[in-house]
Amino acid sequence: MADYSQYDLAVEGYQLQESKFLTPFQRKALLKHLQANLQPEYRRRIEIMLLADMGKSQTQICEQLGCSQEMARYWIGIAEAGLAHKWNERPIGRPKIVNNQYIERLKELVSNSPREYGYAFTHWTAQWLSKHLAAELGITISDRHINRLLKQMGLSTKRKNSPPKANQVAEDNNITISDLPTKSDNNLNWSLNLMQSSN
Repeated sequence: MADYSQYDLAVEGYQLQESKFLTPFQRKALLKHLQANLQPEYRRRIEIMLLADMGKSQTQICEQLGCSQEMARYWIGIAEAGLAHKWNERPIGRPKIVNNQYIERLKELVSNSPREYGYAFTHWTAQWLSKHLAAELGITISDRHINRLLKQMGLSTKRKNSPPKANQVAEDNNITISDLPTKSDNNLNWSLNLMQSSN
């Protein structure tokens, strides 16, 4: 005969309790998932919801499972809202962060035209870089974070409009800026003409 663990005894005790807010289907599904080989974080989520459904307080749950008040409060709220079936939809741990592969790909993208990647526009925006990288690498970050990363690398999505040089030739009419008379030249010529006519 197999030894009963503390868990098995708790499940038997739970099954005898009246449910506070879980449906019979939710209770059965959660109990079935507890029997599977789950990661400890997922198991704790289910145990929090089942203990809360038995009428245990948040403090009692935290003491029994060794979890934080925030975690207990969150999963009790999920169960009370009738969303116990979503116990495994929220990923465990911190969200993915930017890695070296992401940084290198960001540099490569911003150094090339979006048209090379099938887009109709000619200049990247932080929003489009974020969308493209999320689709390609599965890491989603905000436009603002994209701009921060670009700034750290000395890059930008802004177009560089360099001012024309003093002797730059205009393409349309081949007149250089230095060939145009300035206002001060006109005043000097007029002053010289005035002096000559008064003599």
